[in-house]
Amino acid sequence: MSTAPPGAIRRLFRGLWNALDFTRRLVFNLIFLVILVAFVIALFSARPVLAPRTALVLDPKGVVVEQYSTDALRRAAGSLSGSGDGEVQLRDLLRVIDAAAKDARIERLVLLPDDIDGVGLASARELGAALDRFRAAGKEVVAVSGGMAQNQYLVAAHADTILLDPEGAVLLEGLSSYRSYFKDALDKLGVQVHLIKVGTYKSAAEPYVLNQASDAAKEATAYWMGGIWQDYLADVAGLRKLDAAALADDIAHFDQRVAAHAGDLAKLALEQKLVDQLATRAEARAWLRARGVAEGSDGFRQVDFKKYLATLGPDGLPLGPQVAVVVAQGEIVPGEQPPGTIGGRSTAQLVRAAREDDKVKAIVLRVNSPGGDATASEQIRRELAQAREAGKPVIVSMGDVAASGGYWISMSSDEIWAEPTTITGSIGIFGLLVTIPDTLARLGIHTDGTGTTPLAGSFDIRRPLSPQLEAILTSVIGRGYHEFIGKVAKARGKTPEQVDAIAQGRVWSGAQAKERGLVDKLGGLDDAIAAAAARAKLGTDYQVRYVERELSTWERLALSFGSNEAIVRLARQAGFTLPLGQLVGADARQVAGVVEALRGKRYGAFAHCFCDLR
Repeated sequence: MSTAPPGAIRRLFRGLWNALDFTRRLVFNLIFLVILVAFVIALFSARPVLAPRTALVLDPKGVVVEQYSTDALRRAAGSLSGSGDGEVQLRDLLRVIDAAAKDARIERLVLLPDDIDGVGLASARELGAALDRFRAAGKEVVAVSGGMAQNQYLVAAHADTILLDPEGAVLLEGLSSYRSYFKDALDKLGVQVHLIKVGTYKSAAEPYVLNQASDAAKEATAYWMGGIWQDYLADVAGLRKLDAAALADDIAHFDQRVAAHAGDLAKLALEQKLVDQLATRAEARAWLRARGVAEGSDGFRQVDFKKYLATLGPDGLPLGPQVAVVVAQGEIVPGEQPPGTIGGRSTAQLVRAAREDDKVKAIVLRVNSPGGDATASEQIRRELAQAREAGKPVIVSMGDVAASGGYWISMSSDEIWAEPTTITGSIGIFGLLVTIPDTLARLGIHTDGTGTTPLAGSFDIRRPLSPQLEAILTSVIGRGYHEFIGKVAKARGKTPEQVDAIAQGRVWSGAQAKERGLVDKLGGLDDAIAAAAARAKLGTDYQVRYVERELSTWERLALSFGSNEAIVRLARQAGFTLPLGQLVGADARQVAGVVEALRGKRYGAFAHCFCDLR
């Protein structure tokens, strides 16, 4: 019995399918081959061997953060493409500086501060303290800059020598906090914003109901910002051996000083002794080459801080007693959240993991947050309270901001540490409800109907705010505030009346908060870790471990590729590019955090502080 041969169309489709299947297998095999080659290169490429008298080049690019908010694959792609990831972890910078201070091969540190896109004043102080430790080890710090803003300069001021480009400048302008106010615009649209708050100074939602800052908000902001600015002036004056009053006068009359120098900002900075010498980048290299070891025709013996960090290797999993550090960075919102955002469930789970780990003897919560959802904040606070009940000391280290909900998650601790320039307090609660019946009416749209109870349909934004709903929200917000100050009172050994007098949504600097009993001690993360170890009676024999989501095998592999010099060079020679975009602005991130916290809810209570400064 014979079988008829397949038709031409069938043979055509079969051939196309075979070609497609071959191509698919070829592509996947090529991808596998590239990964295999890259892995072999990463495995056998030797880490840089440091020669004696090497200079460590500290060149942070991007925003200094407590914890990456971008995923590992994106960071690796950014390294391969040369576009960067826009973030650098503060802990990595501190680790590199402290390790180099003890490394006999490292002779000096060269700081290039110009590409630090964002660093808070508290973080800048911690970096400065690390540079001071490096100098205390008998080593030199040299800052080389093409021009600096004031937060970058606060780091550079810790250097033994500051070299500034002749076309550069040091711009110290003071602190400011300006916001846009939308009441008139919302009125024109017919949008009605109903604000319910507790706290005279709780100004987070004022822009939606006012056209300008309230007198109370201006008073409070001027006070805490003035305190931080005086600390800044004192720090710079002390580091540069200047008179703080004279420095303040120079800034206040900057226009006159610039005119007297015919617009030459670099010479003005030199005369004011903010820098030590004017030098182009080539002149700075020659200066460093003369003081160190020359390599090549135009270089000095150096190692980049990322390459040096790679030589330190991973922290590993210590076998002895540990102090666990849990990072709480970003907006506080409910549920599971990625790094860079504080999730009520996910951050609480990290604290729980530290509490249930027998090797962990104490916990440090590193907070850098303006606050957010009150319920999520309470979820984290309860987990920290359980850790204390389990006999594990809990120490809070406040970063740049730990206000409102950021203070809420901090209060149930044995000690609270803050930098003098930390922004904290803002103990208050607010709620917002938007209704748009007038907006719709202007479009000729009207809402009418019936409900089974006076409350039914109250959350419909097409209808005016009902008196019943307003009364309910007022009671809920009021209860939230009294719960907030009650918990603070219990945690801080005060009465609710005493806390209320310093609460009311008012923001304080870290130094001002300490004077009022909201903070225990002034210092950085290292101080808080040492305090936790002391409370756990660990002496000096302990390890520090960050408790956070573990990277997958593929993520670790991708990061190893991104940090391997040979692979990075091959990728860039091959023209690998991946534009990553810019980080969202701070204001937009804060608003997005509130919107995220509202998702799936009809209303919410927020302990949030729009207390950024520029």
